[in-house]
Amino acid sequence: MKLEEYFNTLAPDDIRLKGTRIGIESILYEYIYRCKTPEEIAGQFHTVTLEQVYATILYYLHHRSEVDAYLVDWLEFSRTMREEQQQNPSPARMRFRQMQEENHLSTPHLS
Repeated sequence: MKLEEYFNTLAPDDIRLKGTRIGIESILYEYIYRCKTPEEIAGQFHTVTLEQVYATILYYLHHRSEVDAYLVDWLEFSRTMREEQQQNPSPARMRFRQMQEENHLSTPHLS
């Protein structure tokens, strides 16, 4: 099997493991930034096989500059989306925060 056959490229910024909804960025983030082993990663993503994890890592090593750029773009997009969600929370998120505040106020505090 060719290495590229492990992946579906849905868009230039959306490469997923074939047969899953998992993007390569999720696997590589755990491998590069959290220093997890391929076995740990495969255990974390239940729809991904150990072979797919190794294929993703090998793909990264063979296409390092392109994948590094892909990851930088993904991390920037993620940061932007978090900021936007914090500035404009959904009604469900606002209700959840309100419930947390009400719970905190109604809980007796020990001094």
